[in-house]
Amino acid sequence: MGIRKRIRRKLSFLGTPEPIPNPASASLPERRWEPEPEPVSPRGERTAEAFIQDVVKEHVVTLFMKGNPSAPQCGFSASAAGILSSYDAPLHTVDVLIDPEVRECVKTFSSWPTLPQVYVGGEFVGGSDILGQLHESGELKTLIEQAVAE
Repeated sequence: MGIRKRIRRKLSFLGTPEPIPNPASASLPERRWEPEPEPVSPRGERTAEAFIQDVVKEHVVTLFMKGNPSAPQCGFSASAAGILSSYDAPLHTVDVLIDPEVRECVKTFSSWPTLPQVYVGGEFVGGSDILGQLHESGELKTLIEQAVAE
């Protein structure tokens, strides 16, 4: 007598086990794989450069980053988003991973080769390293306050 039968005998409340279905005989529903829909670029039909110009002009603080503040896709983007979200100014972010043209154009637009990139009051500030330095020195607070006041 196996251990399971002995336990079942002693513990009558366990009852009899239900038979395990044979996967070969069971009819499983057909699985269909559907790819995730491609993310749609926020720029629409505009050129990448026109989109960048419009976004930078429309928003007080703009962060071009990999991912978004709640799910950054690189440490530098996470750092920049964390610093900027600590201020009371409205932060607008653009996920450059959605649109490769915007990703490349933002680098030529600012003449800055890396991402993330920060714009305050329509002016290019720099990447996450410069942003961190400005934050520590207190200059970033002044820049943001001036841009909000305008």
